[in-house]
Amino acid sequence: MPTPGFGPGTLDEDGGPVWITDLAADDPNHTVHVVRDLSPTDALLALGATPQLINPCELPAQRPDAWTSLARAAIDPTDSGAALLSGRVGDWTFVYDDGGLTSFGEDGESPAKLLSTTGKQAATCTFSINADTNLDYAVDGELLFSIFEELDPAHDAEEIPAGLRDAVAAAGIFERDHLDDDEPDAAINMRVLCALAGLQCTLDDLRRIPLWAAPFA
Repeated sequence: MPTPGFGPGTLDEDGGPVWITDLAADDPNHTVHVVRDLSPTDALLALGATPQLINPCELPAQRPDAWTSLARAAIDPTDSGAALLSGRVGDWTFVYDDGGLTSFGEDGESPAKLLSTTGKQAATCTFSINADTNLDYAVDGELLFSIFEELDPAHDAEEIPAGLRDAVAAAGIFERDHLDDDEPDAAINMRVLCALAGLQCTLDDLRRIPLWAAPFA
């Protein structure tokens, strides 16, 4: 099946959004959040970043090594538990967390629920070093969808809320040789999140917008 919402050069060879792949270290354990109508700095604060550590940043030309994400290379100090990078594309703000430390809130609730308060939409997706993945979608502080495996557009169709359906359709199924026909691939949750937020883009696209970064303990 096709990935109709993603144009040439916006997905990597495994079907993952290329801007995330190009930000990440090798074998990443990372989380991406998106939220509508919230500024990048406010999104970082909502996720627990320390206010005085949030700074505008520019991404380096390349990673210093295979184990350092571009987000981490852009902050000081670089030895924090995670590096958070945030920017806004259209109405949507993203936060990239290179260590996956914001995948759950302090109370164990989904960050999507926290980010979506006061009438907003938000989603969160984590992809672990063991290829475990999840996807949460929330509106106005209510978690409407949560899955701790690859979303299956056919099997999960009745559970997908209306606000997420177009993003699921745009994500499509990325065909892989080791998968059966129509079997969801490991990157589908990240594609759904990016389709929801209009993040069918490249790293060069992100370099053209204001970016904010913060270390995260």
